Amino acid sequence: MTIKNFNIGLLGHVDSGKTSLAKVLSEISSTAAFDKSNQSQERGITLDLGFSALIIDAPQRIKEENSNIEKLQLTFVDCPGHASLIRTIIGGAQIIDMMILVIDAQKGIQTQTAECIVIGELLKRKLIVVVNKIDTLEAGGKRESSLKKLDTKLRKALSATVFGDSFPIFHVSALSGEGISEFLQGITSNVFLPQRQRDLPFLMYVDHCFSIKGQGTICTGTVIQGCVSVNDSIDIPKIKEQRKIKSIQMFRRPVQTAEMGDRIGICVTQFSAKAMERGIVCQTGYMQLIYAALIQFHRIQFYKFAIKSKTKLHISVGHETVMANITLFKSMQKSTTTFDASLEYEYIDELDADGIKENDDLIFCLLEFETPIYATKDSLLIASKLDLDIHSNCCRLAFWGNIEWYTNSTDYLKVQLPSWKIYKSKEKRGNVQRLVNDHEIIVQNLFKKESNRQIYIGKKIQLSTGERGQIESTFGQTSKVKITFAESLKEDTVRMLKEGKFNDVTVVLRYKKYVYNKSLGIIQ
Repeated sequence: MTIKNFNIGLLGHVDSGKTSLAKVLSEISSTAAFDKSNQSQERGITLDLGFSALIIDAPQRIKEENSNIEKLQLTFVDCPGHASLIRTIIGGAQIIDMMILVIDAQKGIQTQTAECIVIGELLKRKLIVVVNKIDTLEAGGKRESSLKKLDTKLRKALSATVFGDSFPIFHVSALSGEGISEFLQGITSNVFLPQRQRDLPFLMYVDHCFSIKGQGTICTGTVIQGCVSVNDSIDIPKIKEQRKIKSIQMFRRPVQTAEMGDRIGICVTQFSAKAMERGIVCQTGYMQLIYAALIQFHRIQFYKFAIKSKTKLHISVGHETVMANITLFKSMQKSTTTFDASLEYEYIDELDADGIKENDDLIFCLLEFETPIYATKDSLLIASKLDLDIHSNCCRLAFWGNIEWYTNSTDYLKVQLPSWKIYKSKEKRGNVQRLVNDHEIIVQNLFKKESNRQIYIGKKIQLSTGERGQIESTFGQTSKVKITFAESLKEDTVRMLKEGKFNDVTVVLRYKKYVYNKSLGIIQ
């Protein structure tokens, strides 16, 4: 019998009933399901990812697409809803094929509901909305009216997202079981066969590790790409060691192989569960530490704060979240769609809240990680400002992108980045101190007294009256320079200067300085 796994995430605000729904929908639970941890039970909320499953007959359309598939295993990923656990939510969302957004019938969309919508949107997951706790509403006509109003609000709220307003909505009570049968039918009618990249190197996101006496350490998680078999050797990058897989289980069912999308537990020996709470395991030699990465910048529209270069944000990739310094820059070539180190890019100091709504600039972001990460090219990175007040009604997710470039070198600032042509536009302004003749002027206040004026000799300038000249030489011992013009100054300009209206003629020097290669000096 061929069983295909399909991962379904339950996301939503804290206390909307996600765990209760997972319980009522599932027949099989894992070691990490239904808030089994003591801390979860004490606090009454989900503190980590929970996993449970239901095996169903494959719908006819799935069988027609692949006649070998007889059963579908629906793996439910119960994500925490508390604001402080957004890192865990992001990690959980990256391993799912479809997202169920759980809404409290009385409370509607709340702050973490909105953040879950954003995560689902940027991950491009299929969406089902379920309104839970309908038993808390007064039965009869009032309930129907309240639910109809809530449905309208939900469709309106999501209409501006990639989900549009045509997603299915179900009304249920996990407590009483009302509507659960119809909801399960709705899930079954919306499942599909996801694309599984079996030919890529094996990579698995591990979310729990525990030891079984006499057997070894069990690492449970989701296969992100590739496939794996019993007796394969794998890398555990966090401890920089290699181990052989002793056995594989899929919800207590022994299997010999697993592929992308499968939720499994792998048993390895001579590895302490305390060495890694969560992380990755992969094909031997596949992963290396990444010290810096480049992404194409996609701003999250609900983030209402300025994003500045040379500031730190939280960066999530897989189950890992680290701090990184960011540098923003934009392409000067409208025809390019990917980063090309041979081209010039303009440094961006700051993007305000509406920074990129009015134009089509192609913006990139360099991320320099405080703690190096394990990731691959094309890995999704999500940037957040997680130190914002969790009780404030604002989205903390700032931007996202997929890795286009990365470096495994600790010396990238000296070895790799100097070849990047990222520049800051600079401008200096001065005024005429005196007119020498109609081809020559002396300019003051263009430079500070301590500036090295020699490096600007030969650079082009422009007068506010339009004439273009160049800096011929320094003049005197302070900050003055001599400017010459190949063509005569305009008659009006000469007249103004002869009349002593020096402040009416501004001298402008524009140039570029490369951010990562100071030795190139001043470029025009």
